Amino acid sequence: MNNNLGKITNIEGNVVTVKIDLSVLNFGNLMNIHTIFDDGKKKLVGEILKVDIEYLKIGIVGEIAQGIFIPGITLKPSFSSIVRIISKEELALILGEQEIVDNQVYLGKSSVYTNYKINVDVNQFFSNHFAILGNTGSGKSCTFSRIVQNIFTTSKYLPLNANIFIFDAYGEYKKAFSFLHEFNPKLNFKSYTTNTQYPDSDILKIPLWLLDVDDIALLLGATESAQLPIIEKALKLVPILKDTSEESLKCKNDIIARALLDILKSGKDSIKIRDQITAVLTTFNTDLLNLESQIIQPGYVRTLKQCIYVDNSGKMQEMELVVNFISTFVMEGFELPNPKGNVAYDLKDLENALDFSLISEGILKSDKVFDYANILSVRLHTLASGDYAEYFKYDKMVSKGGYISELLTTFDGQKAQLIDFNINYVDDRIAKVITKIISRLLFDYSVNNDTRGKFPFHIIIEEAHRYVQNDIDSELLGYNIFDRITKEGRKYGVLLGLITQRPSELSETSISQCSNFLVLRTLHPKDLQYIKEMVPNVSDEVLAILKTLQPGCAIAFGSAFKVPVSLKMDKPDPEPYSSNCDVAKIWYAL
Repeated sequence: MNNNLGKITNIEGNVVTVKIDLSVLNFGNLMNIHTIFDDGKKKLVGEILKVDIEYLKIGIVGEIAQGIFIPGITLKPSFSSIVRIISKEELALILGEQEIVDNQVYLGKSSVYTNYKINVDVNQFFSNHFAILGNTGSGKSCTFSRIVQNIFTTSKYLPLNANIFIFDAYGEYKKAFSFLHEFNPKLNFKSYTTNTQYPDSDILKIPLWLLDVDDIALLLGATESAQLPIIEKALKLVPILKDTSEESLKCKNDIIARALLDILKSGKDSIKIRDQITAVLTTFNTDLLNLESQIIQPGYVRTLKQCIYVDNSGKMQEMELVVNFISTFVMEGFELPNPKGNVAYDLKDLENALDFSLISEGILKSDKVFDYANILSVRLHTLASGDYAEYFKYDKMVSKGGYISELLTTFDGQKAQLIDFNINYVDDRIAKVITKIISRLLFDYSVNNDTRGKFPFHIIIEEAHRYVQNDIDSELLGYNIFDRITKEGRKYGVLLGLITQRPSELSETSISQCSNFLVLRTLHPKDLQYIKEMVPNVSDEVLAILKTLQPGCAIAFGSAFKVPVSLKMDKPDPEPYSSNCDVAKIWYAL
């Protein structure tokens, strides 16, 4: 068959108009087929954008030189160029060979070329952040499930050292990945759940002592920078309060004493001073420093409670005596040591430490500090007393590296390549905090790992628009962990995968750092415009296609693809638990 399409009649920008040869009518559907402009000196590659009865509109996408396809536009065809359909050999230079070679994974089949397999280079796709975008029902969960299934079942080698963490917003993926061990006993899927009432796997738990000031600030919903020193003091106090050694007792006495001295020297009237000292020592005391502590003077012994008595004239006659006694508990030059993460504690312990830290921050002298601290105290008490406290009860001492190792180890001691966190049973705020905390633990571990980048972590976030947002973190803490991962994570081997139906609600920094995109059917005008502005290589023609894609079909582009590729994913087997409610079946059941 003659593959000549016709003669060039117009070149405007990067679009070439070709008057159709009559024989073209026998070619069938030509939309999105690639073409070659060949003038004997150069070969330019185009893609058919529009077809009518007389003319073709062909967009230039690159050049073939010395047997290599070079994407991008630097040259234009001459009017004398032969315009023909691309050959099979030339197409392979653009879309890749059909046989999977080393370090490749099968992705799907071309929607344009029948049964043409699209294989991608593992490094070019998975060494970069990526995003899967599309409306509800477009097939995002199935697309991701199929990709993961392909990684483990179609590659030439088993990815035994993969570390893929999935934050599963709806608990969909256990069904899709549990079979991996049956496929090969060296492959393992491990799941955690936030369902504490009817758990179908281990309950997700995070060792509280591995968290730092930033994590606790997120957990308690801090909004003011003035709250951070209070949290920091509480974290320093927890190990001391948990310890029963003589040295820790001295530290406790020092903290209480300094708070009492601040009250005594505050200049307030004696009745307020007495009441505040009584309040502090009623809640916080030790065997040596309490309201019943004895103050010995020549000829008599009185308790501290007696010495803070206020007479009828409103005076505390023994003020100096009390100051001198309390001062004996102050250790000169003492500073709270930074926590070393080697003392285990839970939320109740942290609540006690937070309350203890409030007196050392002079809370009773400042209404503003009291307001900031009281918010934290109330939130921590609610958390420690509620169902969510279960997620922070870890039954043994473990280091950060040990915790991550446990996440990646099955219950019978094997390496797990896929770890699923089912966060369906907590509200969005706690789900976001859990996602951020674990992501930061993984990032910090990688940053401080001596073998940088040799232990890659892939963090996949389903319904990412609910968690990867432009939050207050950047203002309060100086960074957002997802933005930091997308900007710095590649060099440490921490890669982010975002799956979302509302890309316009994502953090702009995070989505802008993604290098590869699979975009399924998208209808919302705001999301389409956002995709066009934030994602490279998106033309108006591509946007028009996105509106009409069938479920499971996608446009793929980015560093792993030489040109935007229209493809259809194979159905995952088994599928994730993501089907819609069958209303008719329920309504009309007998």
